[in-house]
Formats: sequence, C-alpha cells, structure tokens
Amino acid sequence: MDRQYIGIEQLDYVEPIPVQRIIDVIKGDEAGISKKVDWKGGGSFVYAELKKANAEFSDKVEAAKNTKDINKIWEQMQKTGFISYRIDPKTINENKATYAQLSLEEQKQFLIELLDKNQLYVNYSEIDDKDFEVSDTDKQLNKMFYTMKPA
Repeated sequence: MDRQYIGIEQLDYVEPIPVQRIIDVIKGDEAGISKKVDWKGGGSFVYAELKKANAEFSDKVEAAKNTKDINKIWEQMQKTGFISYRIDPKTINENKATYAQLSLEEQKQFLIELLDKNQLYVNYSEIDDKDFEVSDTDKQLNKMFYTMKPA
C-alpha cells in the first residue's frame, strides 16, 4: 500500500490490539481495507513506549493499598514529581488532618489531581537529564527518530 505513518496510543491496550493488527496486516491478513486493495502483506514497523515521568506516580497511586502507601507516594512526589504550578505543597502538608479524613479513593484522586498532566512522560528535550535515567540506547533511538528525513 506504500504508506508511512505514525500511530499513537495512550491506553494500555496498545500491545494486544493495535500492535497485533499491524502484525496481521504485514502477514497479509485480508480484513478491512486490505481486502479491498488486494493487499498481500509485507512491510515493517517500529513499536516504542514513552518513558514515564508523572505517569509513574499516577500508576503508583492507583496501585496503593492503603493510606500509608499514599503518604509515601506523596513524599516521593514532593521530591521528584512535577506538581501543578497551582499547588503549594506546604498548604497540603499543613492540612494533613483534613486530608487524613478522606477515604482511600478520595486520597488517590486528590494526589492524581496534584500532578502536572503536561509532565506525564519525559519530554525529548529532557532525555539527557540524569534524573530520568534514559538509557543510551533509548537516547540514540529518539535522536534518530527526530532527525529522520521523509522517504
């Protein structure tokens, strides 16, 4: 079909559904548009995941089993997370008693709301920052991707 494109998925189902569909198309699956254009298969693709930043905290909050876990995550968020510019952590810490009265689900929701959603993943401009621990292989792949010339 002589197509080039970038597919982006943010949800966790990317491997079992879209990736498998691409593999099937490459193998010559006749479903969808492939049958209409008499596609016989071929081609290749590259699959990569974004390096998590604040998304890592969001995952930890969702997995937390109790308030003790939530409190540990909050401590980590204050040290290395990206908290929304609208939030002053001191105010939250000064009001621990009110926060402690919330249910576990409310505490989880509250912490997730504090995260800067623009920092869920590591930005390309930050891949050399040692705090993010981006591997040399991943740095090289990113640099190749961002300097590619269209065919």
